[in-house]
Amino acid sequence: MLISILHRVTGDGLAIVGASALVWWLYATAAGAEDYATFTAVASSIYGRIVLIGLSWAFIQHLLSGLRHLVMDMGAGYELKTNKMWSITIMILSIALTAALWAWLLVGRTL
Repeated sequence: MLISILHRVTGDGLAIVGASALVWWLYATAAGAEDYATFTAVASSIYGRIVLIGLSWAFIQHLLSGLRHLVMDMGAGYELKTNKMWSITIMILSIALTAALWAWLLVGRTL
């Protein structure tokens, strides 16, 4: 049940927060160097990075949960034990993939 609710919440969060960030970035890009510098300063601040990490986790979790729903729509994975195993796996995998992505973005690109 938690994964299903998180699927809806992450979808809404991606639509609202992600679209707002995208529109702000597009506006800043079109408005000029000063507005773009403001955007990058906010995005690279600690609060901006927390939001971006949250958005990337929401995207990865939503993607993995969507794949789970696709498999279930094909008629597989409805057994309680299997369903619970995939739900736990999705939570662990979404956190691990988000950590790996941000480790690559923050550390790996500087090597």
